[in-house]
Amino acid sequence: MTQRETSGWAIGWTAYAGIMMIMLGFFHGMAGLVGVLEDELYVATPNYLFELDAASWGWIHLILGVIVVLAGFALFRGSVWARTVGVIFASLSALANFAWLPWYPLWSIIMITVNVFVIWSLTAHSRDIQQRV
Repeated sequence: MTQRETSGWAIGWTAYAGIMMIMLGFFHGMAGLVGVLEDELYVATPNYLFELDAASWGWIHLILGVIVVLAGFALFRGSVWARTVGVIFASLSALANFAWLPWYPLWSIIMITVNVFVIWSLTAHSRDIQQRV
């Protein structure tokens, strides 16, 4: 049985996913801390479907952020569970940012876009990083 050659592009995209997961987790943590410590900073639009106060959203972002950072670091060790956790939490992160749209729409759109690229890179190149690491 021959082993196929590992793609440098695949390794690069997976490294990108790990770095983005660490950054996204850090950004979520920062947004969460602001929501928890200074909930007067965020102003919500009226009549929005998800009616939680800024402190509640802050806790959601903070917890999500810590988990995504840890999964991002574990991804560099080539662990399969880190890719799975990465996809799950990047999906949750995208959903949380969708709900965060009334407070910071531009930031939420940027975060959703980065999450989509993380999901794509973790699912499209999962075998290659396992061979390389």
